[in-house]
Amino acid sequence: MAIDHHFDCIDIMHATGSADLKIWLADGTNYPGQGDIRGRQDRLADSLGKIYARLGEHQRLVLEYKFFEPAFYHTDVPDWGTSYAQVSALGDRAMVCLDTGHHAPGTNIEFIVAQLLRLGKLGSFDFNSRFYADDDLIVGAADPFQLFRILYEVIRGGGYGPDSTVAFMLDQCHNVEEKIPGQIRSVLNVQEMTARALSVDTVALAAAQEAGDVLGANGIMMDAFYSDVRTDLAAWRESRGLPADPMKAFAASGYQAKIAADRVGGTQAGWGA
Repeated sequence: MAIDHHFDCIDIMHATGSADLKIWLADGTNYPGQGDIRGRQDRLADSLGKIYARLGEHQRLVLEYKFFEPAFYHTDVPDWGTSYAQVSALGDRAMVCLDTGHHAPGTNIEFIVAQLLRLGKLGSFDFNSRFYADDDLIVGAADPFQLFRILYEVIRGGGYGPDSTVAFMLDQCHNVEEKIPGQIRSVLNVQEMTARALSVDTVALAAAQEAGDVLGANGIMMDAFYSDVRTDLAAWRESRGLPADPMKAFAASGYQAKIAADRVGGTQAGWGA
């Protein structure tokens, strides 16, 4: 049934022109002995093989990982290594999806980014922030420095290059804050940390690294991180006919009040619970 469901998704991809079939599996077990861990990996590999074979010539399979939830003893695709092992067996059009909220506390996410780009297997990004687990908060809210470090490796690995096939997406859940301003703030955070990452003096950094200058190398990274790029980004937007301050422009537009008034008396969207 799961394979047939993916076949239906691929048919929709053909009809809509979608290029990526992104898979996140919530499957796993809660107790030792509940399931055959090795057997589950074998069945997963067999299923993914059948699904991959159904894709069109210009379509990709992108496999996401998450270290827990809803299963707590083991998850079938808990980490980037498992995802990489599974997609590597499929072919060149099978890639790994990295969700920034899907890692244990203290995980060096930028290392994973660097490794997957180095291996040519980073297919897509899901940007968000986490304080405890998969919180799906505004990207950069919990740890702006981490976002800076991640984007530095994205740039170094060619993830933003003209030939890059990495797909970048915001995967967030705005419940307390208004949704559209939350998305705008997320885009601004990514832009600002990208600009800071681009300001790293890579020549000086390489020289410091080669010389074993630990504090000097770290200082170069910190100088870039603490650079205030907001004025330059505002000018960059204005040069393209965009508002210098998108948050203020949206607030002044009155659009939020309009859509709220239009929806009075409607049915609130939800998960059907």
